[in-house]
Amino acid sequence: MARAFGKLTVLKIDRLSQAGMYGDGGGLYLQVTGAVAKSWIFRYSRAGRSREMGLGSLAKVSLAEARNMAEDARKLLGKGHDPVEERNAERDRAALEAAKAISFSEAAERYIAAHGGKWRNDKHIGQWRATIAAYAEPVFGKLPVQAVDTGLVLNALEPIWNTKRETASRLRGRIENVLDWAKARGLRQGENPARWKGHLKHLLPTRMAIATKHHAAMAYADVPAFMNALRTQEGISPRALEFTILTAARTGETIGSRWSEINFLDKVWTIPAARMKAGAEHRVPLCDRAVAILSEMDAARVSDFVFPGWKHGKPLSNMAMAKVLERMERNDVTVHGFRSSFRDWAAEQTAHANEVVEKALAHTIRNEVEAAYRRGDLLDKRRLLLGSWEAHCSHSQVTGAQIIALRAGT
Repeated sequence: MARAFGKLTVLKIDRLSQAGMYGDGGGLYLQVTGAVAKSWIFRYSRAGRSREMGLGSLAKVSLAEARNMAEDARKLLGKGHDPVEERNAERDRAALEAAKAISFSEAAERYIAAHGGKWRNDKHIGQWRATIAAYAEPVFGKLPVQAVDTGLVLNALEPIWNTKRETASRLRGRIENVLDWAKARGLRQGENPARWKGHLKHLLPTRMAIATKHHAAMAYADVPAFMNALRTQEGISPRALEFTILTAARTGETIGSRWSEINFLDKVWTIPAARMKAGAEHRVPLCDRAVAILSEMDAARVSDFVFPGWKHGKPLSNMAMAKVLERMERNDVTVHGFRSSFRDWAAEQTAHANEVVEKALAHTIRNEVEAAYRRGDLLDKRRLLLGSWEAHCSHSQVTGAQIIALRAGT
């Protein structure tokens, strides 16, 4: 005998108030637990076991809608599927798609929250947020993290790749990290469009391929004559320039130097990590002439800065030493270029090991294995090197001028 369907009517349902289960046929039931507490249940058997699937309350699901839902469930059973398990799987898929819909900006914030505790300071976190906000967010910040592709990454990188290379390189790495995190959390699939090796490396020019601005540098043979002339110049700026040349330092390292960094007894200048380009503390052995310059500045000390500027409590301007060169009519060279003069002199005129010279210049060791083994700072060897450089700078031999090119940022 065929099962009857459509046993319930809207009027009958409205009159039901006694608790119980009222069948409509085909496994569909109205469950009444009170005068207004009424909901739909679909009952079925699966692998010899009775199961129930809630279809919603009467207030939200009408009789016609409940019958359609029950029919869909019967069709699944006819295909050998369990309606409850299928519905749960669909809910999981919907939840996953909703999770994947989080924006790249939100994913970046969640990445920072997860990893910020391991970073060295709040400044690093601020730099992360600043680069993402300035260059990535305007391009794809509001898009779902799963939608970020190679084209979008290139749209963020290409405008600054040649002009702000260091910033662009860091931005690329940060985008790559966020996307890797999103993939690990199941928020996106596929290859990382921000990866360098095997991908963006073939789409963006490498560092060596970019035409870089060069710092004009004096030939090392001409440095002694220049230093003799420099010592005749009066004022703080000439002394700062002489000190910079003798220590092979960068402009910012010199003008930012404070008396707390100077150890006269050991003849060492310790530059804190926060002021170094590589983010690591750097000890500079001081030759006799460098110590003499410091003693001269100490005798007239007016602030915490070794080389004070015109404004009280402020250091020397970062253009002050360049102005000295201008006054000396040496517009053909730059302050930074003297680091190249030092590097060329050390390579061609001394037997000092390359790692000692590189350490004197505070260059970062790119090879991680080499860096792991080279833990010392070679202070004594660098003291000998800079002592030899001082002797060279004090030599009176003069030769024809020659300009050497040095890439920016060394």
